Amino acid sequence: MGPEVVFYSFAILITLVLIGVHIGIALGVTSVLGVYLITNNVDIALSTLGTTAYESIRNHALAVIPLFMLMGEIISRSGSATDLYMLCDRALRKLPGRLAVATVIGNTAFAAVSGVAIASAATFSRIAYPEMRRMGYKKSYALGVITGSACLGMLIPPSVLMIIWAILTEGSVGALFIAGIIPGLLLGLTFVGYCVVAAMLDPSNAPAADQAHDKQLQQDAVGSEIIGALGVVTLILVVLGGLWGGIFTPTEAAGFGVLCSVLIGWIKGMRKQAFMDAIYDAGRSTAPIMFLLIAGSLYARLLAMSGGINLIQDMFVGSGLSVIGIMLIMTVVWLLLGVLIDSISVALITAPIFFPIAVAAGFDQIAFAIYAILVIEAGLLTPPVGLLVFTVKAAVPDSSITLGEIFKGAIPYWIMLLTVALSILAFPELASWLPNKIF
Repeated sequence: MGPEVVFYSFAILITLVLIGVHIGIALGVTSVLGVYLITNNVDIALSTLGTTAYESIRNHALAVIPLFMLMGEIISRSGSATDLYMLCDRALRKLPGRLAVATVIGNTAFAAVSGVAIASAATFSRIAYPEMRRMGYKKSYALGVITGSACLGMLIPPSVLMIIWAILTEGSVGALFIAGIIPGLLLGLTFVGYCVVAAMLDPSNAPAADQAHDKQLQQDAVGSEIIGALGVVTLILVVLGGLWGGIFTPTEAAGFGVLCSVLIGWIKGMRKQAFMDAIYDAGRSTAPIMFLLIAGSLYARLLAMSGGINLIQDMFVGSGLSVIGIMLIMTVVWLLLGVLIDSISVALITAPIFFPIAVAAGFDQIAFAIYAILVIEAGLLTPPVGLLVFTVKAAVPDSSITLGEIFKGAIPYWIMLLTVALSILAFPELASWLPNKIF
């Protein structure tokens, strides 16, 4: 069987996902079956599975994933994310919707040390939602900002999705990290602007704090909060500054980041058991990602062996579509897949196919990666099944909230994500200028 096997395998993959098979298992089964159809030899198919698994895991670049996951776990357990949030609340006392703005700022900073959108959503669901509700914030407004700003976790470096994208496309992890800075800040500022404007247009969204609350904020001790918040800022400077200045490779930056997070955790009162719990949780979060990477690498091997990538590329390039037309088709595919599966799985399925097409169409590789990540993140908010929406529903300490309330609050952020993505499409320099200047 020739290149057409890619279409059969994709149909089998989607069928397995729709009937509830785990995406990693679905990718693995589909890939092994596809290799068998090409070679008509079971031994070759199973041998390909073994060699691909070995080659995938032994890639030293993958070390950054467990290290960054551990760094985020330690910072989360230390309470530094809460410290940063409360300090932002104090600093923004005069701003409409200040707790929502503090959530965006806190999420932006936490994203820079966790790199995982789900971790950000779960953390700030527990930190920010109770405080916003205590101040009288409307449910949908509060839930929307928590869900939407969590998407910054995959754009602000160090992002696990960026690492995986770079590995899949044989690109530079460091270049993608730097490329995410300007779009990430642009998206964060867009979120902040929306929070303020929405609070001004409808004060019921975010009632102003009373004088007693502000007075209490001023009287409360802030020493511990300052230590925690400064620790997070220092950690960001160590990781991103080291990458920016060429002092660290991404793996070295992750290692130094873990070392700094351990120091911060110790200062904040973490001891042996807390650190061990953080290591176990980081391992539990990393193992499924590694399994997905093995399955995704096997799927990419199938595409290469079958010649399916060349077939699909010829179909796109020979269709006469403009670069914009090709990008829009990819966008629709990403959003539809985002309804079914998580962002890492979407990248594993589509990057081996779409990346060569985008390069052949003349689109900047780095800008395309950032555009793809933005759209894939928008998929996490896409109704009727948005992974971040369900994460927030599970993590928020309020059993009365509904999925409809979360989606209602998250839709404006979905629109803003796609707007910033289209800005990258129109002006690729927003993503490519900084890495091209440094690397």
